[in-house]
Amino acid sequence: MNMRWLAIGAALLLLSACFFPWVIIENKNIVVSGISAEGTSFGKPGYMHFVLAGLYLMFILLNKSWSHKAAIFFAGFNIAWSIRNFIIISACHGGECPVKQVALYVALLSSVLMLLFSLLIKVPFKATEDFITNEQ
Repeated sequence: MNMRWLAIGAALLLLSACFFPWVIIENKNIVVSGISAEGTSFGKPGYMHFVLAGLYLMFILLNKSWSHKAAIFFAGFNIAWSIRNFIIISACHGGECPVKQVALYVALLSSVLMLLFSLLIKVPFKATEDFITNEQ
């Protein structure tokens, strides 16, 4: 199967995971998702995933060697953002530990899959004559 389609699927999986609950803080009856964190100071971390995944998808679909490198950069930055979210949002505060939900793990795993699949995509390579003649 073409790795490009798997990379696109991983990005879409990440975007869908932002709409589901990431953690539940039981003592305060707060449900935190990627786009809704009322009652906390987390902000809306899923919106950064939207931006990064959108840029990633744009560069994956361009199918140029430079755009492939840019997609790898955004996939790496997306992993960093997912790890940041996992650590900050699921951390215990004041003796209250939130209950982690499946979507938090899905967001982290899909970010890793985005990078993995983008590294496995075959990139078009155009050999120039200068390179070929200098090698021989």
